Amino acid sequence: MSWQQVYQAIRKLLVVTVIGLAGGALPALAQTPALSGRVSSQEEGNMEGVLVRAKKTGSTIAVSVVSDAQGRYSFPADRLDAGQYAITIRATGYMLEGPNAVTVGAQKNASADLKLRKATVSETASQLSDSEWLMSWPGTPQQKGAVRGCNHCHTYERIMRTKYDPATLLSTIERMSRYSPSSFPHLMQQDPTRRIGPGPSTPETRAKTAEMRKGMAEYLASLNLSKAETWSYEFKTLPRPKGKATRVIYTEYDLPAITRQPHDVVIDSQGYAWYASFGEQILGRLDPKTGAIKEWPIPVLKPNRNKGVLDVQLDADENVWVGNGFQNGIQMFDRKSETWKSYPLPPEFDGDHIELLFLAPKNHKVDNKVWVMNNGEWSIMRVDLITQKWEKFAAMPIPRPQHYTVLSDSQNNAWFTIIGRSHIARIDAKTGEVKQFEIPVNSSGPRRGMVDKQDRIWTALNRTDSIAVYDQKTQKFTTWSTGIPEYYAYDVWVDRHGEAWASTEFADRVSRINTQTGEVTNYIMPGPTNMRRSDGDTRPKPAHFWVGANHTANIVRVEPLE
Repeated sequence: MSWQQVYQAIRKLLVVTVIGLAGGALPALAQTPALSGRVSSQEEGNMEGVLVRAKKTGSTIAVSVVSDAQGRYSFPADRLDAGQYAITIRATGYMLEGPNAVTVGAQKNASADLKLRKATVSETASQLSDSEWLMSWPGTPQQKGAVRGCNHCHTYERIMRTKYDPATLLSTIERMSRYSPSSFPHLMQQDPTRRIGPGPSTPETRAKTAEMRKGMAEYLASLNLSKAETWSYEFKTLPRPKGKATRVIYTEYDLPAITRQPHDVVIDSQGYAWYASFGEQILGRLDPKTGAIKEWPIPVLKPNRNKGVLDVQLDADENVWVGNGFQNGIQMFDRKSETWKSYPLPPEFDGDHIELLFLAPKNHKVDNKVWVMNNGEWSIMRVDLITQKWEKFAAMPIPRPQHYTVLSDSQNNAWFTIIGRSHIARIDAKTGEVKQFEIPVNSSGPRRGMVDKQDRIWTALNRTDSIAVYDQKTQKFTTWSTGIPEYYAYDVWVDRHGEAWASTEFADRVSRINTQTGEVTNYIMPGPTNMRRSDGDTRPKPAHFWVGANHTANIVRVEPLE
């Protein structure tokens, strides 16, 4: 070999090495972890799929990783600073014997092998997700369906540990029916009115409601601890993560007060996470790089009405819009000037029964109009941002249609879901024509979703374990299952890589679905999460999924590693 050939060979080797370094593959392999070890138990030996959580003393940020097939877990050096960390685990049916705390030194090479023991029945009950409670309960689908909404404000465990008899449970159900949907144990608000629906309450409907609540109370009393010291049925649990589902890092960010309910979390193009409190007039922004949080008060339009925000949306300029519920208006936060612009309902459309929850401002530049869902009347409204003139579009001509969310496509046509049926519908922005599209899944209950850049309409099928998409060009639906029993998908977000991410109030698991191959990866969350809105940061690959833990006042980032 001549010296020129030797030179060219060395040059090629250097180029390959530099490319590898630029891609980050070699540093990732060579990086010394800040904390690592094995997870094991006497029953299973080395354990895969155990979530290990580390939270530094005094910090508002917790980081979690998952053990692999050999029981090994590892926290990257850039995720843990030097200091004292509390260690907890999540593995249903097991408890951490120790160690419960670890010190990470300046060299960031701490080691701790974690020993687990079998949990008692009572301890296991505290670990079950709401999906696992539903899986475990005996009873008919009708009985389970009647009480499925009882986890909206708290977990099923809260009910299952009571010793209430049917009469006490009935009075509890009647009392709780008077609370606003934005209530939870840390912040209670009475519901100022009941939704009027398509017609007034009648003696027949009141009698039917009373009979339904009586059946709910009797069923729950057969499941709780009113008749015995422990539960009479065997607990059924979902499997722990395996393989790809263990290749993930979770970061939890605590919010400033326990009363914060981050029902909706949205991510802007800079990676900031925006949220609003479900029961308070507060908008917040989280900087994930530093953990710093800034909050702004949302103007109060009606001081004597319930406070709180459900829907948070970004428009094309990434100004933040909120649907303000019982405040009977929508509001826009100008992120540059940090000021608010309010669009209250005019007197002819106002009323005590009105509840403006969802809005679609993303494409308002098409015609200067924003679509709004009036959940108090199950109707669609629209406001002209220049004249502030409001329009009302009548509810669907079907009994109790139960419109839910509203979206807009690139032409600013309105799309909305009908959670009481198996339909989505469109309102033509120019003509006002309403057209329904039936999802080929019976009683699917479409809830929340999004419109992607191809103008396809995505929705979570809330009475199933599935998600669906409607392609306007082909006029066809496609559905995918998460594969998790009792999942009840709440929302779906689709990243630019063609993967769909589903959230749920029930299973404490985020489902990542490759829409090309059908592959499903289910990531277990660090704790009881009660997820609502789905959104994420689509800049990295894989994308990062973000969600609010609605009952525990924190925001969670799910960061897949492959």
